Amino acid sequence: MNNNSNDWLFEITPKNKFFSLNFKEVWQYRDLLFLFVKRDVITVYKQTVLGPLWYLIQPLFTSITFTIIFNNVAGINTGSVPPFLFNLAGITVWNYFTACLNGTSDTFKANAGIFGKVYFPRIITPLSVVISNLIKLGIQLVIFIAFYIFYYFKGSDLSLNSSLLLFPLLIAIMGILGLGLGMLISSMVTKYRDFSYLVAFGIQLLMYLSAVMYPMELIKAKLPAYGWIVEYNPLAYIIESSRYMLLNVGEISVIGLGYTVTITIAIFFLGLLIFNKTEKSFIDTV
Repeated sequence: MNNNSNDWLFEITPKNKFFSLNFKEVWQYRDLLFLFVKRDVITVYKQTVLGPLWYLIQPLFTSITFTIIFNNVAGINTGSVPPFLFNLAGITVWNYFTACLNGTSDTFKANAGIFGKVYFPRIITPLSVVISNLIKLGIQLVIFIAFYIFYYFKGSDLSLNSSLLLFPLLIAIMGILGLGLGMLISSMVTKYRDFSYLVAFGIQLLMYLSAVMYPMELIKAKLPAYGWIVEYNPLAYIIESSRYMLLNVGEISVIGLGYTVTITIAIFFLGLLIFNKTEKSFIDTV
């Protein structure tokens, strides 16, 4: 009888590495990853009346609200770009980040049942959330394009630039940032349930500090004493850059994006480290 471990197809051993992101193992479980993605897309609005239409209703109504409050009442100027389109661009990109963060920040608590019974790379669960939300982002981008075409033929001064080709890279950075923060928060939620309530409040507050409904230059000009808060927020550079790519307004700060990428990588690896450490003992505390 040959007891050589090479006879086994898979060998499950304790994780002893400081960082553990086994791409080979994730690839072996790719069918499960696609199954989770399908689950996330189908089940979210399965028992709702409007179903996937909520993907469209939320950004549209939010953009209308922002246009009325911040542009019509507060008088924020968006230049040659229609205020509604300006807000829709920022909200569409912002929604992807919030969907990733909300979906991954409850990973251990929401999946405690399956985690305690079946082995698979735990990173697949939050990763599936980031991938499935790309579908939602795609739907919302189609709506943005439709309104872009509408305003263009209506006579608005709109133009594109070559930086639009880098837009997928910008979305990838935002997805990784949401994944890293989500893994970090989900690990803390297993012991401190208050974090789940803090996330909902924090996201709302963070939106106002991320230049979603105003240009970065505006906050620097009108509130120079508080402008540094936005300047140190990596999300603000992503939102500002995305508007430049989609609407050709504002600017792309190379230094700001470099800072954003650095923060994103640091948060991702920190989140991965704590996530891997938590998955070994979370079942005792969740």
